[in-house]
Amino acid sequence: MKTEFKFSNLLGTVYRQGNLVFTPDGTCILSPVGNRVSCFDLVNNKSFTFSYEHRKNISRIALNPQATLLLSVDEDGKAILVNFIRRTVIYHFSFKGRANDINFSPDGKYISITTFRQIQLWRTPNYNEDREFAPFIRHRIYTGHHAEITALTWSRDSRFFLTTSKDLTARIYSVNSDDSVAATVLAGHRDAVIGAYFSSDQETIYTVSRDGALFTWKYQVPGFKEDDDVMDIEEERVRWITVRRDYFRQDAKARCAAFHCDTNILVVGFSSGVFGIYELPDFNMIHTLSISQNDVDFVTINKTGEWLAFGASKLGQLLVWEWQSESYILKQQGHYDAINCLTYSPDGSKIITGADDGKIKVWDAVSGFAIVTFTEHISAVTAIEFSKRGNVLFSASLDGSIRAWDLIRYRNFRTFTAPERLQFSSLAVDPSGEVVCAGSLDDFEIHLWSVQTGQLLDRLSGHEGPISCLSFADDGGTLASASWDKTVRIWDIFGRHVSVEPFEQQADVLAIALRPDSKQVAVATLDGHISFWDVSMGRQVGIIDGRNDTSGGRYIEDRFTAKNSARSKSFRTLSYNSDGSCILAGGNSKYICLYDIDNEVLLRKYTISRNMSLEGTVDFLNSKNMTDAGPLQLVDDAGEASDLEDRMDKTLPGASRGDLSARKVKPAIRTAAIRFSPTGRAFAAASTEGLLVYSVDDEFYFDPFDLDVDVTPATTLAALHREHDYLKALVMSFRLNERYLIHQIYESIQIRDIPIVARRVPVVYLAQLLRFIASIMEDSPHLEFHLRWIDALLTSHGQFFKSHRIEYASDLRGIQKGVAKVQQDLVRLSDENAYLLTYLLKEKESFDSYMYIAKT
Repeated sequence: MKTEFKFSNLLGTVYRQGNLVFTPDGTCILSPVGNRVSCFDLVNNKSFTFSYEHRKNISRIALNPQATLLLSVDEDGKAILVNFIRRTVIYHFSFKGRANDINFSPDGKYISITTFRQIQLWRTPNYNEDREFAPFIRHRIYTGHHAEITALTWSRDSRFFLTTSKDLTARIYSVNSDDSVAATVLAGHRDAVIGAYFSSDQETIYTVSRDGALFTWKYQVPGFKEDDDVMDIEEERVRWITVRRDYFRQDAKARCAAFHCDTNILVVGFSSGVFGIYELPDFNMIHTLSISQNDVDFVTINKTGEWLAFGASKLGQLLVWEWQSESYILKQQGHYDAINCLTYSPDGSKIITGADDGKIKVWDAVSGFAIVTFTEHISAVTAIEFSKRGNVLFSASLDGSIRAWDLIRYRNFRTFTAPERLQFSSLAVDPSGEVVCAGSLDDFEIHLWSVQTGQLLDRLSGHEGPISCLSFADDGGTLASASWDKTVRIWDIFGRHVSVEPFEQQADVLAIALRPDSKQVAVATLDGHISFWDVSMGRQVGIIDGRNDTSGGRYIEDRFTAKNSARSKSFRTLSYNSDGSCILAGGNSKYICLYDIDNEVLLRKYTISRNMSLEGTVDFLNSKNMTDAGPLQLVDDAGEASDLEDRMDKTLPGASRGDLSARKVKPAIRTAAIRFSPTGRAFAAASTEGLLVYSVDDEFYFDPFDLDVDVTPATTLAALHREHDYLKALVMSFRLNERYLIHQIYESIQIRDIPIVARRVPVVYLAQLLRFIASIMEDSPHLEFHLRWIDALLTSHGQFFKSHRIEYASDLRGIQKGVAKVQQDLVRLSDENAYLLTYLLKEKESFDSYMYIAKT
């Protein structure tokens, strides 16, 4: 099978904007990350990102109650329907307006979406399992609100839904026309209503407003008392009335709220970063906690009511809190500034990133979670490198320091500084980890320090321009340096001669990379060329012109085409693969290019993002968006839809000036760093969207029994008794998934044949076999038989289990639990037998003594 890298995960960011959604079982949470969706498994401690992407940032997501359909909507109302189980796109659709809220009905029959002042109700595609030409069929459009709708909540029986709006009201709507008499308006709040919820019996409604007010509504007659006779009340007099008003008493605005009707728990997030938990209807405050210094943008509760999920978009925080034990289930925060650099650990199990926010984060390459964050740097981190020996990481920053980190104890154990105040932009570490060197854009010298003593050893002079890049060869004595003076120099730092012959280039050098065998250096220059030089001979052996490969993407204010743009016609980062036959290159473009070095040809171009919310992703601009006042996207045309309290840029409609502290320029797409994994099976790219990981697709395993095999219980038993082909019979039983059949064939295999069968079991059935053994082990009398199976499987497939430890973690834990249970039973049985034997021996001695005395 041809090796091809495919998108596998997105790290570096865990939450951008929009809502969070728990899966129906409450074990996973879905989070929008830019124009993609990430799924975090809170039980198995792993995460993945869906490979599909929108053309704009996602504003809302929804998951149906059966956890089979995922619907995501971007800022323009363009929706994508996805098969959640298979992670494949089913349908593209447009709701023709920005979605403020979107939900599936509890019975999964309808999809509700709010667009400005309207509510659209659509039938769920393929709900009745009928084939349809147009999957989305609109059931009805509801109107009535006079301002933008903020939220929508369904009743448990899927007959009614509540909407809240900035017009200070909440409204009740019915799905069926027979219940239309129940439609009413709940008015009385003095600020925008952000949430409305039914109680479990649907006899009470709770509404929460932005000013911190909680209203309780009952469906009864005004002035009704419990002693009155209900039968005497006329139906026309019954209506929703306010029976109680409570206030949160917080010095901040309420930003979001969530209610769990089974436990009557209300959770409210405030603009001060504080959230509160309240028990209704008595309004008892259970708990308050500050989780951020900025707004809590969204909160949701899982099905059991035990876990609360919070999202804060300002700093990109995602937290899952178990309120009963007051502990964090998940606490993740991505970089809230651009990622500048990355590196892999020597074993490829960790990815380390540094960003403009001054933080260094260590990510687990398998699970996708951040393990630790270092915050000692007080300015942007510009370069990071791993020592080839030991768990030592080095980082360079614009704060003028080089720091060494111990990744076993997770601490900063050494800090290196220069005699003058410099902003370091490049870094290199020799393979032995004894010497670290750094370059700066402020001066033209390379600084060398001893890692053991922390002393400055030398300052290498020779370049006539700022140092742009440094790289150590694997042989340990060769250092390559690049500069804006159009030269590359090769230094022998442990040699006696100091004279260095420069490799002259045609333009400023932006990036270099040494081949793993240290015999070749790749040089990327400002003119878009990648040249290859023989290190020992000092001559050029190849060149690649990448200007046409990397160019692409226009900015909003560009008056020229993407083809004529000079900003994206050069590479800023390079990386060799493990055998040195290919090289990856990226820069200020939406493309990453993979080249074959020997043939000097482009093998593949990877588009890192199609997000039109970023600059440089569109090749052609629409000329109608260019006006005399500038690009139409930069002019505020929100009109009455604008809310000065919510908007960052407090401007009037049609104005292009306003709050000068608000960001007016969209972030531009770029690739700041690229690295191949030491295993050669993946590479990572630090981009504007985050840390993109591409890996070889190895999820598909060949199953020979899928081909021309009549799999029935009769043929399965025939393979067992007539052919005595135990492996074939076992796999066929797994295909049928009949437990009695699996049990019969499993126990029919001879003990002497267990190692042979275990070694030949296809990997697609390993998890099923492990789960079956764990399920019958505790109650089965065949103890040695099961232990021999476990020993054979771990001996034959141990390396595979180790490389896929996340996928098989739960199954192996089940085996471990079963073995531990058997061990405990054996220990208890042995102790009981020992006590019984001791008792019998004592009784025998007493009996013998009695008989001896009787005889005498």
